[in-house]
Amino acid sequence: MKNNNSIWDFFASVKLALSTLFLLSITSIIGTIIPQKETAQQYIERYGEATANLFQILSFTPDMYSSVWFQSLLGLLCFNIIICSLDRFPGVWRQIKADNLNTPLNRLEKMTPQHQWQSHNPPESVASSLKSSLNTSGWKAEERTVDNGILLFAQKGAMTRTGVYIVHASILVIFIGAIIGSALGFKGSVMLPETRATDKIYTFDTQTPVALGFEVRCDRFNIEFYDNGMPKSYRSQLTVLENGKVVKEKAIVVNDPLVHKGITFYQSSYQPYQEFMLTITNKKTGVSETAIVSYQEQHSFKESGLRSGIINAEGRGENISRMKIWFTDDKGEPSLFWLDDGEQVTVERTTNNYTVSAKQMYATGLQVAKDPGVWTVYTGCFMMILGLIVAFFMSHQRIWLYIREEEDNTSSILMAGNANKNKAGFESTLQALAERINKV
Repeated sequence: MKNNNSIWDFFASVKLALSTLFLLSITSIIGTIIPQKETAQQYIERYGEATANLFQILSFTPDMYSSVWFQSLLGLLCFNIIICSLDRFPGVWRQIKADNLNTPLNRLEKMTPQHQWQSHNPPESVASSLKSSLNTSGWKAEERTVDNGILLFAQKGAMTRTGVYIVHASILVIFIGAIIGSALGFKGSVMLPETRATDKIYTFDTQTPVALGFEVRCDRFNIEFYDNGMPKSYRSQLTVLENGKVVKEKAIVVNDPLVHKGITFYQSSYQPYQEFMLTITNKKTGVSETAIVSYQEQHSFKESGLRSGIINAEGRGENISRMKIWFTDDKGEPSLFWLDDGEQVTVERTTNNYTVSAKQMYATGLQVAKDPGVWTVYTGCFMMILGLIVAFFMSHQRIWLYIREEEDNTSSILMAGNANKNKAGFESTLQALAERINKV
């Protein structure tokens, strides 16, 4: 699309694209160096009040990537890509769809690389043999009579000229995916205690509650520690409920999230409580009761009348490794025993035996994200990789063969070709092809 309008030329300029990309690169570096989405007080403590105020005026904080000027740069890049493509693609398409059998013979005679040879056979026979040889070599040839001779044409990779425009389109697709994710998605977190459920989470930046449309419950949280007390691994057993019914269950760990209705729950953190999950099972009847017991408080189990409590605990910091349990069925002296966190023991009483297990209560920290544009972004990334491969590693190769009858009833053959990229490699290809087919 040719247009003499100076405004059109400005937005179709490669210089504008390079300048915009340079500015985006520089500002992205700034956004990486200056932490984003922190509180005003954190910026003041880190940089001082004057610098923090300057950063806020320049929209470097608290979220530079959502600022008007950064979004404007992205919009300018998109507009530039669209105009640039509209300006140049029609010419490229004409090259792809061109009638190459209409190429002037004097242009073929000046084209490099080229090869010439003679044949004792008449032009029609030579043309038929050459066409068959080209087809066998993977070159689908076309034929036309031109100036008392026969012109053959074959090409490969005509559509590779679109590689750069596939890259252009991929950038726009990625931006569209990001816009969809930003407009329709969310990112947040929730601290969910064991045995409890929630139907909402809270956004990172404003702590605004977001309804999930279903409930997620943490049935159990387990954590392992190194000998020095550092956490080794932790997992959460999650259950998804809709209208009170279980629809999905999954034990999640770091990098293995739960996904339901496009919402992803990542294991991110945990919080220990000074409460314990105490489970007592009557070995004779098999009846089991579980209760949340506060530290150093007696708890009575309603159904069985049993009483128990955590009277002492040991561990590192807030993480309990073992606890001392007081237990009685009101028949004889109470039982006192130590129990490792998560361990199960059998307690013998005068008339019955019981299985007792206890673990420290935790809340699982979940990062929650919904990004309906993620597959659009993935599609754009795939398009970009494809476009870059096409643009840098593939070329449009064209060859012509002109067969002309000489006065002694022999035929002269002119073979010429060109490629829009990797001309040295194409010259070798043409040389090898000429050696294969010039035996006719």
